[in-house]
Amino acid sequence: MNKSEILAPAGSMETLRAALRSGAEAVYIGGKRYSARNSAANFSLSEICEATSLCHRYGAKLYLAVNTVISDDEAADFCEYIKAAAKSGIDAFIVQDWGCAELIRRCVSDAVLHGSTQMSVHTAAGASLLRDLGYTRIVPARELDRETISQICKVGIETEIFVHGALCMSVSGQCYMSAMIGSRSANRGCCGQACRLPFSAIGNKNRAALSLKDLSLLPNARELADLGVNSFKIEGRMKRPEYVASSVHELKASLEGTAPDMDLLRGVFSRSGFTDGYFTGKRQNMFGVREKDDVISAHELIPKIHELYRFERKAFTVDFHMIIKEGQPAVITAECNGISASATGEVPEKALNRATDIAALEKQLSKLGDTVFKLGKLSADIDSELIIPAGKLNELRRKVTEKLTNDIIAENTPEYSITDYVPHIECNHSGNTYKDLKLRTFCRTVEQAIAASDLSEFIIVPIELINDDILGSVDINKIIISPPRFIVNEETVTKKLAGFKVKGFNRLYCHTPDCIAIGRKLGFKLHGSFTLNVFNSYSAEYLRNLGIEDCVFSVEATLSQISKVNTELPLGTVIYGRLPLMLTRNCPVRNEIGCEKCTKKLIDRTGRELPVVCSKDYVEILNADRLCMLDRLEEIHGITYGIIYLSDEDADSTRAALSGHKPQGNITRGLYYRGISI
Repeated sequence: MNKSEILAPAGSMETLRAALRSGAEAVYIGGKRYSARNSAANFSLSEICEATSLCHRYGAKLYLAVNTVISDDEAADFCEYIKAAAKSGIDAFIVQDWGCAELIRRCVSDAVLHGSTQMSVHTAAGASLLRDLGYTRIVPARELDRETISQICKVGIETEIFVHGALCMSVSGQCYMSAMIGSRSANRGCCGQACRLPFSAIGNKNRAALSLKDLSLLPNARELADLGVNSFKIEGRMKRPEYVASSVHELKASLEGTAPDMDLLRGVFSRSGFTDGYFTGKRQNMFGVREKDDVISAHELIPKIHELYRFERKAFTVDFHMIIKEGQPAVITAECNGISASATGEVPEKALNRATDIAALEKQLSKLGDTVFKLGKLSADIDSELIIPAGKLNELRRKVTEKLTNDIIAENTPEYSITDYVPHIECNHSGNTYKDLKLRTFCRTVEQAIAASDLSEFIIVPIELINDDILGSVDINKIIISPPRFIVNEETVTKKLAGFKVKGFNRLYCHTPDCIAIGRKLGFKLHGSFTLNVFNSYSAEYLRNLGIEDCVFSVEATLSQISKVNTELPLGTVIYGRLPLMLTRNCPVRNEIGCEKCTKKLIDRTGRELPVVCSKDYVEILNADRLCMLDRLEEIHGITYGIIYLSDEDADSTRAALSGHKPQGNITRGLYYRGISI
């Protein structure tokens, strides 16, 4: 069985101690800034320093989540923050933003990078790309089955898998619901959890159609280890210490071959129990909510769980050697894992009664209750008829274990090469004026593709729609192939794309790093989707250097932010259509009423109807209102092309949108003016 790391969350110092005392071998935290869990207490820079020392004292690692996207205005502050965190001895940075990763490398040339689950990597190809780009570890999407996890584990990059905790309905990094509904962006660390509010396919106001049960793969821990998983990640930086302690304790038990106490874990926190549906492929019973009985049970269990972390965990065995010689100061040496420390005491006295012997030494040196040590071997070189009082022995023990602890912390704390880099972009590209704006159309039907082809620079066509009808009506050079937003079978998609490449198709729409990796391998010209979450100049430039020809900028940016982006990469923005609020592997409509009664929509608590678009392997939940900037194009600056994002439009509606006509019904300006809350 592969040796796997138990990785615990901590949103506060108390939770950090609970995780370490319960057996965590690594902990991930967020700071006061740039963390995807802004609602947690999180750690100040001084607390990060304290946290690194505490983790390294146990021989554990500490990872800092800097997994939000940043704006250009934040780049300088972000760099200073990274340098300060590196000085504290953080073991790795967890990153989502392409630009953040590049800034970290420039600030700390030997920094260790972990690709966050928000990067939406869900294939071995995507994991291989990050490996080649210098990432040490990848945290793949939570929606993967055992076969895909096994494939990713074989590509030569550390693999970190979520094994316990809350499940988002949406694929991480691909949710815009909270931002669009309440201006609270998940990609900026401020998710408002709108998905836990009432939604229903038939207007049931008591239905939480977007709320999943919590995940738990703890019973599968040894199987995951055998697949090659390097790190077992527990979700919950906003959870109580008792939750973290019990999760760590039961995960450790499972890895050691003991069945985890799932009743205990459910009592501590769950939503209608747990699911393993993605891993096993059994996704029929994955929905759940927090119930009253769960809350009562948790309250009753808390005192019991306190015992799991009440005392220091004995992380190391220490060997002592004592020298007690007449006329010489006593010397004690402590050795642990190849690290040794010594302390010198006073000259021993002649014993009037009982002399100090090996039994007396063992009695005092075994009193290691407030340390991370337990007594191993004890040896001594003692002259006869000498005594060192118990109090003096205790003092020597404290001195030498303190020195040993500091040496262990130093041994486990990395030292980085920190540069004097100050962020700047050397290019100056402002895009075209609105009169020169080119149009591209994302199509969902053959009818739309044919109608849009004459009025669009390019049409973006899902791979499954490309057939003889389209090929007979549309110039092949105008087509950008859109692979699945979630690739379930990498081999099948790659073969299909390779076949299209042979037929003369040259352009690929890239939703995630997986698409970039496959497209690069097959030699496609690459066009970036807004789902790559490019929010700053540094990300845009990084993707340009990676081979992306152009990219749609984040739909969470304001017009002002877009206009200030400084990049040579041609940028696009969505100017019309229902934006996808969620990408999910589960269909909430099917779960509630079944496919045969499909309403193709969800209704929220206010009566708004959100279209639900099904494909073979995933579902997209679209915004109730269409975004429309067709009448305000002159206000958009720094953009080369606009995207028309179609949903249920017919041929006439498609041509109308491309001709600049506002649609009937409610429209939204998205976030272009109001922006997000942080």
